[in-house]
Amino acid sequence: MAASIPGMTTSPPKKKRQSWYQHLYVRVLVAIVSGILVGFSFPDFGASLKPLGEAFIDLVKMIISPVIFVTVAAGIGRMNGSGQLGSILGKTMGYFLTVSTFALIIGLIVGNVVQPGSGFNIDPATLDPSQVEKYAAVAHDESIVGFLTHIIPNTFFSSLTSGDILQVLFVAILVGLGLSGAGEKARIVQNFLESASEVIFNIVHIVMQFAPIGAFGAMAFTVGQYGLESIGSLAALVGTFYATSLAFVLVVLGLIARFYGFSIIKLIKYLKDELWLVLGTSSSEAALPALMEKLEQAGCRRDVVGLVIPTGYSFNLDGTNIYMTLAATFIAQACGVDLSISDQLLLVVTAMISSKGAAGVTGAGFVILAATLSVVPSVPVAGMALILGVDRFMSECRALTNFVGNAVATIVVSSWEKALDRRMLTDALAGKAPTELVSTEN
Repeated sequence: MAASIPGMTTSPPKKKRQSWYQHLYVRVLVAIVSGILVGFSFPDFGASLKPLGEAFIDLVKMIISPVIFVTVAAGIGRMNGSGQLGSILGKTMGYFLTVSTFALIIGLIVGNVVQPGSGFNIDPATLDPSQVEKYAAVAHDESIVGFLTHIIPNTFFSSLTSGDILQVLFVAILVGLGLSGAGEKARIVQNFLESASEVIFNIVHIVMQFAPIGAFGAMAFTVGQYGLESIGSLAALVGTFYATSLAFVLVVLGLIARFYGFSIIKLIKYLKDELWLVLGTSSSEAALPALMEKLEQAGCRRDVVGLVIPTGYSFNLDGTNIYMTLAATFIAQACGVDLSISDQLLLVVTAMISSKGAAGVTGAGFVILAATLSVVPSVPVAGMALILGVDRFMSECRALTNFVGNAVATIVVSSWEKALDRRMLTDALAGKAPTELVSTEN
């Protein structure tokens, strides 16, 4: 038996084995296929179903702030001072910086080798900049100072209502430190947060029952609005991006996983419910609460999960990083712009900075790309209009890669902190733990 780790939850009793059609991933997969068929056969009707997907994502986002707050505050409250918190955050940011930078470089190398934009011969003067003006405007408003000051909420409670993950995390850390410093005097508050977490995760289970409806609506809208035929002219770019992201997950993250004693394939299988949901909704935030719970079930200590996952959703976007450098080189090649070595280095550095602080939601990658290109004058920002039609399809791959990357990061940081129950991890990835956290029975 693995040694008990303070703050570690134990595996709950196994639930009655469900029939195949009761599993969440099966229902979400059926919803995705149905959404594609509806969007393809009835484009106007499919496009009108957009509110179904948006409503589900809003439901999940509604519960994200409470999940992060109670998890992080209660977890830090159990810590022995701020030194342990600093250790976790320091190792987390070190991992994020290393792996995300590697993802940027991989995207750049693949773009130079495959050259998916060669042969387009687009005259930049013929591009319509109005199509991407709103993204460029949002990107222009972003700055490092603005980003850092935005982390501080206007009021204590506004952090829980703003929907900003980093603001919630900031306040939760302060509350956790306050609990840790107060000792026994704060025991009643600590117990309240522990009990509240059980209630909140039960709400998560209820909300997740609507996942198939959200996936159906989101997929029907995507296909109905943009059409599968829109991929045709840019198939080289879409195919290259999907292949590169898959290789990154299986090879780069796979090697990291193997080094730390687990299989990336088994981890993907363990998270299949959430991955199908991310694919269907094109948003990694849709599965954030369930990911936190599953990683805890897999032996990662609650406070580490509570710190790494929310932080990773802003600072560890591997899929988005691959997309940025690959899309930037595609636009340059399509417009006949020859990027020098210094231009490409500037591209990587700018992308490294602009990618930090982006939420894992649909469209964020496009905004970050606008911010990156605006600093590299040789590549026309208006060139983003070339990929606007297929960005929605690529956002799904970005979200999936970001999701897996943050799951791997949490296990690795837990291992560094000696906050990982190896037996629970092995059992979970082998299918011996109760991995069906979202039951069909309320």
